[in-house]
Amino acid sequence: MNPAATTARSIAVRPSLLVPALLACYLIWGSTYLAIRYALESFPPFFQMGTRFLTAGSLLMAWLAWRGRSSGKALVFPTRMQWRNALVIGALMLGGGMGLCATAEQTIGSGLIAAFIAVTPMWVCAFGLALGKRPSRLEFAGMTVGVAGVALLVSGASFSASPLGIASIVGATLAWALGSVLSIDKLQLAPGPMGFASEMLCGGAVLMMISLALGEQPQWPATRHAALAWVYLVVFGSLIAFSAYMYLLANTSAAVASSYAFVNPVIALFLGVVVASEAVTGGEWIACGVILAGVFLIFRGKTASNAK
Repeated sequence: MNPAATTARSIAVRPSLLVPALLACYLIWGSTYLAIRYALESFPPFFQMGTRFLTAGSLLMAWLAWRGRSSGKALVFPTRMQWRNALVIGALMLGGGMGLCATAEQTIGSGLIAAFIAVTPMWVCAFGLALGKRPSRLEFAGMTVGVAGVALLVSGASFSASPLGIASIVGATLAWALGSVLSIDKLQLAPGPMGFASEMLCGGAVLMMISLALGEQPQWPATRHAALAWVYLVVFGSLIAFSAYMYLLANTSAAVASSYAFVNPVIALFLGVVVASEAVTGGEWIACGVILAGVFLIFRGKTASNAK
């Protein structure tokens, strides 16, 4: 699911946390695509994501309250403006990004979904251009290569058989990228974990409203796989990995924060094929490679720009 580093959020940069945060985004997020697929056995897309983020946000908020009491400090809630920003960012990144991602996984393999989501840095560059940030030559080349890879991927059997899946995953990447850009440049959240909690609560509420509007009905009792996958998504996918991503957005460059896009597809494809026996054709493997090559060019371009 980013332009230059910012000090807008009052989080002290702790280099010791940067590597664990990157590993959380790389490894955990790479595995969440398969977890989403298993959770879909009992929990429809928006209901699954809504309950996931409402639960994670509530747990994080409760932990902040407990920590404040134990240290004798009062819990500082977000301001009205910060709640508004959390609602907008949560609606985009979670309501649109995660809700539509789960929708796409109903008809398209989890590994291929992860490969498509690797185009997110390209959308970030495009939104940055709209905000007056001109991409470098390498970034532009990466966007061009990435678009070619996406064209190859969606022409394969898995995507061509699911127009709804294509529309959903395109919408998901657009919403996630726009939310990432706005969270840094325009709409600042509350500092630290409180900002993450408020975003998850607001995004979870939006997801549940969409779920109610669509008339989604979970299957009870949930299957064992679905229940375990949901718990994994709450604890690891939301509390740990999502918070790690927001931490990276606030404390590193956009290129570093979005570098998860290299690793997630590899892990997701491996797990999808080996664990879930998902079918990936030779042409789709080539398309995934082209997309990752485009992401690499963007990453190099951003790194070179930030070094100047």
